[in-house]
Amino acid sequence: MSFLLVYATHDGHTRKIMTKIACELRAAGHDCDLRELISGREPLDLKQDQKLVLGAAIRYGNIVPTARRWISEHLTQLNASGIAAFTVCLTARKPEKATPETNHYFKKFVARSGLKPRNCAVFAGALRYPEYSWFDRVMIQLIMHLTGGPTDRHASIEYTDWTEVKKFAADLAQSQASISA
Repeated sequence: MSFLLVYATHDGHTRKIMTKIACELRAAGHDCDLRELISGREPLDLKQDQKLVLGAAIRYGNIVPTARRWISEHLTQLNASGIAAFTVCLTARKPEKATPETNHYFKKFVARSGLKPRNCAVFAGALRYPEYSWFDRVMIQLIMHLTGGPTDRHASIEYTDWTEVKKFAADLAQSQASISA
């Protein structure tokens, strides 16, 4: 069984999550082709019987532009493929906003894009103030102040629940196995 894992990242954390998913799928005996969206114009080379997984970072309430552009170019094929999708955002650091059903940004992403994922997840990202540009740091500090998050400009916190990432990968492997059976 084979997976095409496509992701669009802003600060690299979506890549880290997708790499963990690939490791879990490989450990379960699946082949994985990992690809980063750089321009959003990349072709969709989905092989027969290959399961597609899309991971996209959310920044300032929207998925990153490369993912938005790529989805728009390939929407019909993506929906026909039985795509799985996840987003990565800091709002998911709060348990009440950590599921596709309760995360406003995930719901907005699906509604605006027209994407119809069969498996979905929302993962909390990482807050890395020292790595941000001045503008991003100030904007994210303001957002964190408004939402009760940390604002210390030296803070570097990873909120990702890696158990949930592993569970998502296990669900993907299981759903692929049941399709092939």
